[in-house]
This record gives sequence, structure tokens and C-alpha cells, in this order.
Amino acid sequence: MNDLAFLTWVRGTGLDIALSVFVFGVLWRLIEIYGLGAKKDLAEPRRADGASGWHTIWRRSFPQKEAMKKAPVTYIGGIVFHIGLGIVVFFFVPHILLIKGVFGLSWPGLPSQIIDLVTVVTMAAMILVLVDRLVKPVKRFLSTKADYITWALTFMPLLTGWLAVQHLLLPYTLMLAIHILSVEILLIVLPFSKLFHAFTTFGSRWYNGEVNGHKGVAV
Repeated sequence: MNDLAFLTWVRGTGLDIALSVFVFGVLWRLIEIYGLGAKKDLAEPRRADGASGWHTIWRRSFPQKEAMKKAPVTYIGGIVFHIGLGIVVFFFVPHILLIKGVFGLSWPGLPSQIIDLVTVVTMAAMILVLVDRLVKPVKRFLSTKADYITWALTFMPLLTGWLAVQHLLLPYTLMLAIHILSVEILLIVLPFSKLFHAFTTFGSRWYNGEVNGHKGVAV
């Protein structure tokens, strides 16, 4: 299989497979999680100001001062990485065109120079967070192979995409194919790994806020 045939496969059959597994996996996990239900709390509510699911979502969306002091690299690097990843995924014009072709949705993109800068900053933040995890004994002890694998699966689309745009390391066609393949692997793995928090973060925060808010505790 030559480079062009490889690119054609990942843009066609490969993408179809990845999207099918991704959609099925996401729906399955969401039904599995939210279908569990919860026993009704029969205790009398002890509501307090700021104790609710929505308040918790709002508070947890910003880093706490104490946490920032204890682990600045984790929080600052994590914020930069998540925001940067979102910008690259949803505001790079070729990505928007792909989304439009699949879902029929479109919006204005950002200049490629800005996307290049954001990509480099995002990769730097990810590397910094990884190094911090490796050099801190407690974080290293708590980390598993799955944590490093998910880091790599998230990092590779950024790296290969940037290399493709810059025409570096490999011929453009081959590097673009590798980039698309890395995205497809990420899509397949995402529903069945810790990366699924992309779909559960706000729901879990709301639930924790509601449960504790019923007890009059703001979290």
C-alpha cells in the first residue's frame, strides 16, 4: 500500500470504523452510567447557599487557590492543555471542513498561524505535565500504564498534525495519513478509557453537588 492508498483508506473506511466505534461506545457508556439510577434520599433537605449541582459545576470549573499552590504545574498545565486542545480541534479550518462534511455543521476558523502557536503551546504544556508526573514520587506511584498510554494517544494527533502542516519528518501525504490514523485510534479508545471524562465531567460535578447540597454541604 503506497502513501496515497493509505491516506485514502484512513479518510474513508478507517474513519467510518472509528466513528462507528466512537458513537456506539459513547452511547453505551452514557446509558450504562446514567441508567444505574440512585436511591431516593429520604432525609430532610438541609439546603444552604451555594450548595447545589450548578454551583458545584461553576466552582469546579476554576482552580482552587490551595490546589494551585500545592500543584501549580498540574492545574496551570492542565488548563492550558485542555483549552489549547479545544481550540486546535474546533477552530482549525480543515477540521471544521471535516465536521461540516460529516455533520453538516460549520463556523469560522482561526488563522493557521494562531493554530500553529496554540498547538506548540499545548504540546509544551502536555510535556510539562508529564515531566511533573514523572519527577514527583507520589504522582509517579499513583500513575498507571493506562495513564501514560492515554497521554500518548492524546499527544500524537497534536504532534503528527503539526508535523504534517509544517511538512516535516515524512512526506506530507504519509504524515497526514498517520495523523488521521492517530485521531481514529484516539476516537476508538476514548469511550473505554479515562478520556471518557470529556463526556462525564459536568454530569459528575452536578451529581456530587446535588447529593452534598441535599445535606447542606457546598462542594
